[in-house]
Amino acid sequence: MNRFVVLLMTLCCCIVSVQAQTARDYIRRGNRLMLDTLGGNDESEKAIVQYKKAIEMDTTMAIAHYNLGTALIRQNNAQEAMKEFQTAAKFETDKKRLSDIYHNMGVLLHVGQKYAEAVECYKESLRNDPSNHETRYNYILAKWHLKNQQGDGGENEQDQKDKEQQQDKQDEKQNQQQNQDKKQEEKNQQDQQSQQKEEQPNMSKENAERILQAAMRNEKETQEKIQRQQQDTPRRRLLKQW
Repeated sequence: MNRFVVLLMTLCCCIVSVQAQTARDYIRRGNRLMLDTLGGNDESEKAIVQYKKAIEMDTTMAIAHYNLGTALIRQNNAQEAMKEFQTAAKFETDKKRLSDIYHNMGVLLHVGQKYAEAVECYKESLRNDPSNHETRYNYILAKWHLKNQQGDGGENEQDQKDKEQQQDKQDEKQNQQQNQDKKQEEKNQQDQQSQQKEEQPNMSKENAERILQAAMRNEKETQEKIQRQQQDTPRRRLLKQW
């Protein structure tokens, strides 16, 4: 019984090894076809078939997805190529290869004029391989394109925030100026009132008492006149509002 288990486990290991080797064989065939394509004889469609067979054998092979993506670019299928690069990035652990994957993703986005996304992909490529000078050049170029795009009317969130902050500063400055003007106006009024008081002649106590008594007599006469008029005039009934 133990020998049967050992034999079964050995057989399973052999099957896995054969499958892995077969997947790599498909990749090698695809690579040879792509070399022929670069030589002038377009065999990219056949190469795509080989890479897809490798992925069927092992869906986690990052190199198969990456190579399939490059072959799809040759077929002008940028959308599917991007998907393959994104899948490759999930499974790839080697930093140099990750740098190449994000570089290619950046190129596709760059050509599609998605400059902001391209900049981020180039950044990720440089994080994994800072010595990648080709990526660094593309990164600077994409930033330049992004700046020009924003200058033509495109505006990202940060630009909008900067404008809002600038407007807030202008409003605050205007409010401060208005407050200063108001304080100055109040000061001018106070100065004017003070000046008027200074220009008024001094009044003696006797004169002030005579003026006060005369004002009281005038007020009493006015009240008596109003009372006589009220006696001669009929009262009006006020209607209550519903």
